[in-house]
Amino acid sequence: MITILREHPVQENLALLHKRHFDAMHADTPPGSIHMLPPDALAAPQIRFFVMREEGRAIGMGAWNRHGPDLAELKSMHVLYEERGRGLARMMLRHLLADVAEAGIREVRLETGAQASFQVARSLYETEGFTRCAPFADYTLDPMSVYMALSLPVAVKT
Repeated sequence: MITILREHPVQENLALLHKRHFDAMHADTPPGSIHMLPPDALAAPQIRFFVMREEGRAIGMGAWNRHGPDLAELKSMHVLYEERGRGLARMMLRHLLADVAEAGIREVRLETGAQASFQVARSLYETEGFTRCAPFADYTLDPMSVYMALSLPVAVKT
């Protein structure tokens, strides 16, 4: 059974996830264009961090960062490569988007790589309705970055 729960990002049993995410982000991206956050920064109060587990084993992670009352940014989405191909990244993305919507935020943005190695991630975001947008928050134009946005529907209260 797969679970996705909010957890603290600094845990010994998350070391493999963080290392793999770090390695992937540094594989073909110049240092000045890497925007990932280290585990301790993911513990900031405005960030909600989630861990995907299967039978207790951490296999994926994702977070979102609040940039004010109306904007959230997706951060640190990663699924272990040996677990890919099962729809787990989509599951995590939908979980994060539902959590953002529940918080009353209606716009979600993200930064991802422009390189070929990020094509699968960009395709996932596009199939979930994200479209390209201008840099946001503290980001600037960078040929190594693609910025994407999604407007979430307003929840109807009954």
